[in-house]
Amino acid sequence: MSLKKLACSACLALLASQTAAQADETHARKAFEIYKTIVEVDTSKAQGNTPRVARYLADELIAAGFSEEDVRVVPKGEFATLIATYRGDGSAGRKPILLLGHLDVVEALAADWERPPFTLTQDAVNYYARGSIDNKFGVAQLTATFIRLRREGFVPDRDLILAFSGDEESGMTTTRMMASEMPELAEAEFALNSDAGGGDLDSNGDAVSYKIQAAEKTYATWEITVRNPGGHSSRPRDDNAIYELADVIKAIEAHRFPVMWSEMTLSYFQNIGEQLGGELGETMVRFAYNPDDEHAAERLRTEPSYVGSTRTTCVVTMLRAGHAENALPQSATATVNCRIFPGVKAADIQAELEAVVANSGAEFELLTEVTESPISELRADVLSAVSKAVHSRHPDLRLITYMSSGGTDAMHFRNAGIPTWGVGSIFMNPDEMYAHGLNERVPIKAFDEALDHWSIIIRELTGAG
Repeated sequence: MSLKKLACSACLALLASQTAAQADETHARKAFEIYKTIVEVDTSKAQGNTPRVARYLADELIAAGFSEEDVRVVPKGEFATLIATYRGDGSAGRKPILLLGHLDVVEALAADWERPPFTLTQDAVNYYARGSIDNKFGVAQLTATFIRLRREGFVPDRDLILAFSGDEESGMTTTRMMASEMPELAEAEFALNSDAGGGDLDSNGDAVSYKIQAAEKTYATWEITVRNPGGHSSRPRDDNAIYELADVIKAIEAHRFPVMWSEMTLSYFQNIGEQLGGELGETMVRFAYNPDDEHAAERLRTEPSYVGSTRTTCVVTMLRAGHAENALPQSATATVNCRIFPGVKAADIQAELEAVVANSGAEFELLTEVTESPISELRADVLSAVSKAVHSRHPDLRLITYMSSGGTDAMHFRNAGIPTWGVGSIFMNPDEMYAHGLNERVPIKAFDEALDHWSIIIRELTGAG
């Protein structure tokens, strides 16, 4: 090759490199702009601001070239969802992929925070704000990825659909609407959720695992009420509603639901145990090989981070009793929140609680609409795509499927027959994660390193890897 051609090739390579760097910088700026804008809008349930955020995101997508027909803000009561379709060429002959997130956040009392909860602030390490993790991190990353891919001229081999709910943190009415009342979403082959999964870092900042959420426990809340004729406080009687309720509460506290497992949870404990080591890690491995090991199960029961993966749990979370300081209580009520192992009916848990309480006068009222969702068995193509995204940052890192003790929008999509996996893009130390808590935060490094996560997964899954 002549020196002139070599020089020309070098110039073209340099130009391509500079262009790619500029495109990456443009994507980073847009992702942060979207992130900051939506974090600084209070979208807790009483504020009515999810339509505002949905409209802002819709305008950003339309400005990037998406048609107005493909970007919809759908109201539901005081909330709203965003449905945005990235049209594919249909060459795969396959159904769409849903990409999930939620626009709302839990309340934040500014007086309790060290920083203003609805202003994005930062120090040398973290961004701080309510929703900085849950789930505006995922919403911003997904929206910016759609904009990035459109500007790059990318055409997927099937449709991709953003489905952002408006009240995941409260009633999930918008989620049920999307999962059950929108035919275009019900036709999806599967869904990927930005509000679950992700990587764990140790105290040194080293990546130790990446977890894919494949199941969730069923959420159910009961009120248990004991009633009594009451009377004057100067004339105490042997039967007292508060004392009787206390017996109910102590019986629930003492009860142990049976140990349960699936192939997924046993694999999870084996992997986490081998990674963790020490006495607790060895216990996990013993449990993985023999879930009938009562000593191992009891040891895991004492670990709040892991007990939910071994059994159904029920805990008293609120109390309400009496009507006057100088009157005997006429009623006493305890709120009991349960996280039920997949495959177990809420009605069976109520029956078990009734037997445990052993009080025929105790009234049980189910407060929640129960959604019982199955385990989503992991697919090879999804695992391969997520592995490529994860290993682009942390080569050879172990990927582990798990069951979440909490609840996300995914339960409704799984319940509707759409396999769903949580494959969030964030890596951080779980001990430093304050979602729903004070001074919620995200490492700045974690935000920057997540910028390519969704584009890698999307390209891999749509034949353009």
